Amino acid sequence: MNDSVYVGNAGKDAALDRGWLLGHFKDVGDPRHSEAVEIKWGVHPRSDRRAQWVRGEERTALLVLISGRFRVELPGRDVLLEEQGDYVVWGRGVDHSWFAEEESVVLTVRWPSVPGYAVMPCGNKVPDSH
Repeated sequence: MNDSVYVGNAGKDAALDRGWLLGHFKDVGDPRHSEAVEIKWGVHPRSDRRAQWVRGEERTALLVLISGRFRVELPGRDVLLEEQGDYVVWGRGVDHSWFAEEESVVLTVRWPSVPGYAVMPCGNKVPDSH
């Protein structure tokens, strides 16, 4: 197999790395390593809620509903994703949170992939490997 090709399953691979399939945190040399973009396969049980709002986000994000019913909470408004393919995009500096109204699968794309940057559930930014 060519070292620049990776074939996998999003559901299985996501379980290995908190849902993240692609980004700066994958090993250099792995085709899934990217400093430009991060991709996450998120599987959320009904009533799953982000512990706290993400504040001071430094990336742009796209979240696409694959299945279920998923609410993205933004300052001053909520966006309900209820049909397969519904999506929302928010830019740098936009605080956000989310709530799974039904069991949901979502695909999140963030850019750029910022090494050493993560937002913890408490909303603080800390260095990490993810």
